[in-house]
Amino acid sequence: MTLVTERPESAEAVRETPKRRRGRRQRSTGHELPFGVRLRRDWQMLVLMLPGVLFLLVFFYVPVLGNVVAFQDFQPYLGIMHSEWNGVQNFINLYANPDFWDALRNTLVLAFVQLVLFFPVPLAMALIVDSLVGNRVRRAFQTIAYLPHFLSWVLVIALFQQSLGGAGFVNNLLRQAGLDPIPFMTNPDTFPLLVVAQLVWKDAGWAMIIFLAALSAVDVSLYEAAAADGAGRWRRLWHITLPSMRTVIVLLLILRIGDVLSVGFEQFILQRDSVGPGAAEVLDTFTYYAGVVGGDWSSGAAAGLAKGVVGALLLWGANSIAHRLGEPGIFQKRGQS
Repeated sequence: MTLVTERPESAEAVRETPKRRRGRRQRSTGHELPFGVRLRRDWQMLVLMLPGVLFLLVFFYVPVLGNVVAFQDFQPYLGIMHSEWNGVQNFINLYANPDFWDALRNTLVLAFVQLVLFFPVPLAMALIVDSLVGNRVRRAFQTIAYLPHFLSWVLVIALFQQSLGGAGFVNNLLRQAGLDPIPFMTNPDTFPLLVVAQLVWKDAGWAMIIFLAALSAVDVSLYEAAAADGAGRWRRLWHITLPSMRTVIVLLLILRIGDVLSVGFEQFILQRDSVGPGAAEVLDTFTYYAGVVGGDWSSGAAAGLAKGVVGALLLWGANSIAHRLGEPGIFQKRGQS
């Protein structure tokens, strides 16, 4: 016969009332606690967030109110409060301007080329770095790859000019070999490829860091099990690595699509004179020359506002498509898991 003895409950468990158990469950979730309790608990984190919130508020959200000049005949000496309203006339004038459509066409072409040729490069670099065996070699490669990110576009364009310009290193070698120089920096037809090459050299190493962080989260036992089953390097890459990074890849792709119309301002304005506005005029430079240089502040604001609205719609559409494909995207509806 087996004797079954009941383990006596501890004094703390005996004293725990249903009210205390309910409070313990609320503390575990953290969503049902009163606001005052959460404020006393998390006030240190709120203080740390305060400088960043103030920075965003002053330099990003408050200037958004200035978009009201897109609906005015804005005169700087009159100010926003006294300038006349003209409704959507600025947008009508903008869409009737052929220079705006040329800038939009260049922006879309350059954005497509950057999306196709630049976006996969950081992923490929991350896979290469992750496959390196020696930690010393890996750290050296990462350092060399992302150091150009800290250089300004002025220095980057100057380096490319010294290397690929008419009097640069490459063309001097071609002249010494008896060949004609190649206009790398002044050819409007190959300008999109030049822009992508500059972008890859400057920012691919920095974008690689995000993919390396995603690779570090992949379970190593999956590779070991696949190798034990006879899967080679490429099959492990296709069936384990890329599916594990799919969420990060989709997230960055959504962010890139939302920012597709902002192909860069400094990079293009520095090369606009060398290749001509027909190839290097984008929406950012059009806004600058129409609003600041030309003095038509309302048209510049209308172009910037239109670009922001289209970018927001693209971001929302890409995020909705990601939800339909089963990915979390960058934001979800409340209650959606």
